[in-house]
Amino acid sequence: MSQPSQTAKSNWTILFICWFLVTSSTLGSIFFSSVMEFSPCVLCWYQRICLFPLVLILGMGLFPVDKKVVRYALPLAITGWLIALYHSLLYSGIIPESIQPCTQGVSCTEEYIDLFGFITIPMLSLLSFTTVIILLLIFKRRMSR
Repeated sequence: MSQPSQTAKSNWTILFICWFLVTSSTLGSIFFSSVMEFSPCVLCWYQRICLFPLVLILGMGLFPVDKKVVRYALPLAITGWLIALYHSLLYSGIIPESIQPCTQGVSCTEEYIDLFGFITIPMLSLLSFTTVIILLLIFKRRMSR
């Protein structure tokens, strides 16, 4: 039986890290809302809509490693990133509150977590989506060789 090549192993590892990151982010999101009882705003829900399916999509792309997984995962990750960027800019006050979509219910600028003066829930989402996008682009480039 032949051993998988080092390239195949590292491609699998990249995809696994993406899956692990979106799974951790999903569990963190559920923890914040269900255990900590932080009510998600409208933008948080839209980010979740992009995040939650990535757990299944990336998980299915692991066994066997499927280079086509990028085709399905990348658009969701980019959409989630754009929403997270808008949410972070709104949260930091760069975008005025007058154009925020959260007119009813929880405010999109509700402060639940503020670690070190800059790490907020929208920032965590932005970092997560950014990392996944970068790793998916690396994976795509490596698989197209």
